[in-house]
Parts: sequence; C-alpha cells; structure tokens
Amino acid sequence: MHYCGIFLLSLQFQTLLKSKMKLNPTLLQYIDEQVLPATLRLTPERKAALEPLIAYLKQELATANPPRLVFICTHNSRRSHLSQIWASTAAAYYGIQVETYSGGTEATAFNPRAVRAVEQAGFGIENPGGENPRYIVTAGDTLKLEAFSKRFDDEANPTADFAAVMTCSDADEACPFVPGASQRIRLLYNDPKEADDTPQEQERYAERCLQIASELFYAFQKVSNKQ
Repeated sequence: MHYCGIFLLSLQFQTLLKSKMKLNPTLLQYIDEQVLPATLRLTPERKAALEPLIAYLKQELATANPPRLVFICTHNSRRSHLSQIWASTAAAYYGIQVETYSGGTEATAFNPRAVRAVEQAGFGIENPGGENPRYIVTAGDTLKLEAFSKRFDDEANPTADFAAVMTCSDADEACPFVPGASQRIRLLYNDPKEADDTPQEQERYAERCLQIASELFYAFQKVSNKQ
C-alpha cells in the first residue's frame, strides 16, 4: 500500500444559499466580466475532462451528505489552492452545498505568486506571516477561508468518502493510491511555476487562475442547472 504525504488545505463551506450578492464587489465583477464569459470558450477536450467531476457532484448531491473534494498537486502551493478556493466560490455562487480541501505530496506553503493572483481576482487576503502562513481568504461577508499547508492526516481533513481531484500529472503519478478516497478524478493543469522569475510570471499566474475559475464555474453551473 502506497501512502502519499498529502497536504490538505481546510477550506470548507457549510450549507449556503445562493450568495451571489454576498461576494466582494470586485470579485463579483471579475466573475461576471471574466469568469462567466470564459466558460463559453471551453474546448470540447476540457469539457470532457470536467465530466467526471460533474458526475460525482450530481451523484453525491442526490444523497443526504454534501460532496467532499480534495484537490491534490505536488507541493500544494499553487494549482490545488486555486482549485479549492474557486470550487468553494463557485459552489457558493450557485447555492450548492459542498466541502472542499486541498493537498500535496509534501507540506510547503501557499505560494505568494498564487496568492497575488487570487487577490487580484477580488478576494481579500490577510497574511499573518511566518514560514507557512495561515492566510485568511475572504470572498464575502460570510465567506472567510483559512488557507495553510498541512498533511493529509490532519484532524481537520476527511479520512473517507471524498473525491481526490488530481490537478497535476506529477502528483497523479506519485500517488496511485489516496487513502480514503471513494473516487479519483484527473483534472490536470499546467504549472504556472514554469514562469517564475520571468517577465511572463504575472500573466501566467493570472491565466491559470482564470482557467481554473472558469472550468470550475462551468462544472458547478452544470450541476446547478440539473437541480
């Protein structure tokens, strides 16, 4: 049995009514002007990649318990954080109950470049400092999330009945088995880290942030339309 050191980020939404008007005004503008139009430009290939996630959400929402998603990448510093935050926000936007987490094969920290991309999209960010800051990510008055690095076996994280959503190929290959996962979903994204310390850095992070946002909004939109 192969156990991976999975770093999980505990960002959970409890039962939420449709909360579009409760979102930060800048964030809501970003969603309306950039995210939603981008959902209309998704390629058939990306829509197909999202189908297992959509099917899992529909399946779980038909039961008494909310779906639980654990987004996993190698260092849990970029893609898995972005995925978890945007999944939570999309769920709140469409009034869907869901619990989201994230993890990596080792505990590092939420990369400042990815944090900046989230902030520029309209999320409020509080950084208490430290080697592994416990960021407070604010999407609205009632949507305040704590984002920090930890392993999969932290008591705040699920140990069973969740979908492991693999957001990078390295983690997907390194973790052939995720303990407790009832389903494994491959939703792979290119690592914006490739542009670190280059003139394209900010643009690349903004692109990945928007891509992840639009794809997860598309998924939750499809689930919402089925309700």
